[in-house]
Amino acid sequence: MMVNRHKEVGLTDEQVLDMYYYMLLARKIDERQWLLNRAGKVPFVVSCQGQEAAQVGAAFAFEKGNDYSCPYYRDLGFVLVMGQTPRDCMLSVFAKAEEPNSGGRQMPGHFGSRKLNMLSGSSPVTTQVPHAVGIALAGRMQGKNHVVYTSFGEGSSNQGDFHEGANFAGVHKLPVIFFCENNQYAISVPLKKQLGGKVADRAIGYGFKGITVDGNDPIETYRVVKEAVDRARAGEGPTLIEAIMYRLVPHSSDDDDRTYRSREEVEEAKRRDPVPAFAAYLREVGVMDEAKEAEINQRVQQEVDDATEYAENAPYPDPASLYQHVYGESKEV
Repeated sequence: MMVNRHKEVGLTDEQVLDMYYYMLLARKIDERQWLLNRAGKVPFVVSCQGQEAAQVGAAFAFEKGNDYSCPYYRDLGFVLVMGQTPRDCMLSVFAKAEEPNSGGRQMPGHFGSRKLNMLSGSSPVTTQVPHAVGIALAGRMQGKNHVVYTSFGEGSSNQGDFHEGANFAGVHKLPVIFFCENNQYAISVPLKKQLGGKVADRAIGYGFKGITVDGNDPIETYRVVKEAVDRARAGEGPTLIEAIMYRLVPHSSDDDDRTYRSREEVEEAKRRDPVPAFAAYLREVGVMDEAKEAEINQRVQQEVDDATEYAENAPYPDPASLYQHVYGESKEV
């Protein structure tokens, strides 16, 4: 019998089953969105495949309703745990009026929700990092005890926004978790051409802890992030966590990754796919049998089907609202 690692880090059987559900849900939503794109029904997809374990494991370490998040565009697994629904995600990719992030005005992956304490990102990468630091500072000034999560890719950790945010958070010991999802490629640029060292090692220059974790392991990711969250809530400042993973699909639906990486490399990475690997762990420790696995699969399939049908039939935004929130509206005197 495999060692029951999830109980060693304080996770119950129910929690790890939920983790698997969210990982599978993110994967199936993502796969459906690719099919819709290839069918010409949605214009653009940016994928989370290969990154679900780290996202879901990290999300379980935060307090819903209290903590804040500034996720980046691949964070589908994270935002599902925090409260976005499959219907929300499908409405977004179809750019329908009901979608919660922007009412159909933003590209997919620009997650945002006032009720979920989730700040919408922008298309320029890493702009969410200084925003997260600002939310942490505001919370301290208001006497609140929330922790702020912000994520980004290893390529965008080279941006000035990351360094300015990390420096400010380090100086003021702000409760921010900087979560780098190192998927080995900044669009087409491999890791060896992006960084001369490790992302996590940059933390020491800003006076706080940096940790590297296996991003294919949701339990270990949860442990590391939970410890960082607890430190932050206790006033011990930020943590930079570098989760090592692999992006299993092209950068986006407009990208052809065959031009910069071999099929052999991708196939080798698929053998470490975190979704079936976590299912295998749950079966081995006796948490999930065939019946439970089939039940979860059926539930996920139904939710994805229902969300797709609903979003496809939902209305688009009214063209008359085109300039709303773009230009100031005159008021009658």
